[in-house]
Amino acid sequence: MNQQTQQQIKKFNIYLSTNDKIGMISNLHTMLAAGIPILEVVESLLEDAKGSQKKILQAMKDDLGQGQHVAYTFSRFPRVFDKVTVNIIKAAEEAGTLDTTLKDIQATIKKDAEFNDKIKGAMIYPMFIVGLFFAVLLVILVVVVPKISTVFSQLNVPLPLPTQIMIALSNFILNYTIPLIAGAIVTAAGTVYAFKRYKREIVNILIKAPIISKLALQIDLTRFSRNLSLLLNAGLPITSALALVEDTVIRTDTRKAIRHCKEMVTGGKKFSEGLKDNKKIIPSIIIKIVEAGERTGSLDKSLQDGSEFLDYQVSNSLKTITALIEPIMLVFVGLLVGGMMVSIIAPMYGLISQVGSH
Repeated sequence: MNQQTQQQIKKFNIYLSTNDKIGMISNLHTMLAAGIPILEVVESLLEDAKGSQKKILQAMKDDLGQGQHVAYTFSRFPRVFDKVTVNIIKAAEEAGTLDTTLKDIQATIKKDAEFNDKIKGAMIYPMFIVGLFFAVLLVILVVVVPKISTVFSQLNVPLPLPTQIMIALSNFILNYTIPLIAGAIVTAAGTVYAFKRYKREIVNILIKAPIISKLALQIDLTRFSRNLSLLLNAGLPITSALALVEDTVIRTDTRKAIRHCKEMVTGGKKFSEGLKDNKKIIPSIIIKIVEAGERTGSLDKSLQDGSEFLDYQVSNSLKTITALIEPIMLVFVGLLVGGMMVSIIAPMYGLISQVGSH
């Protein structure tokens, strides 16, 4: 696929779920491995396909009928197939190993899905606790505080500053409910838009936090080694493979390290030498694994072993972070809710004490 052809490719903004993607690639692999021609495979799958999967298969059928390749079709759906997958398919078609490569891609997508599920799973608990806290806070301000404030206003008793703040917040929410809801919707929409437009910049700011920074590096290295292994196994030159995996990482220093490795390899040096120049972010065990792979001529398999080791490290880091976050968040939320309840109960206790003294 030359550059001019690439520029003429019509892109489609279609999304496919991970399960649907795995299912489609699995079916393609199974039927190709059985010796069925690719066009017949696509026509057969189209009979039961629905939604986005049907659109992709229909585009593939049209492209194949015009003499194009599967990689060409995949490149037209950037939200479904990334550059790494497209180039792997392209190399497999040139080498005549499309069926076996599809099986490797299927396995990689499953691993990536499991990997992403681990990360999302670690984020669910903190988000649940924060959401629960705001729900409790809203109920207290909207339901409890107005009733208490009515009693206090009738009795005309002096109130502590925390109680005054809570009553003011409650009145503000009740008096400006519609503007607040509208503002929340606008803020949420603006946040989503800003994140989509400036995703890389926002993520770079977030991952500078001490604990998150280490975890982000481990995630980067896992994705880097896994994707590089897959690209090399498909037969791509290491310089091309490094150029592609540069876009799969998050941290700026990781991208710079990959770019440096590519420059070293282009200059005739070993890949491991480029990694040694970045010992601050590349674990020594990964460097040794790469050196062993270079010596034995099995760099792709060595990188696969490295990615499994890094995946294990990420799992351990997530467990540690979750174990630390849980008690901290429980104490934090407990103190805040307790403080709110005290700000409500304290004036009532003072009032009862005054009545009892008379």
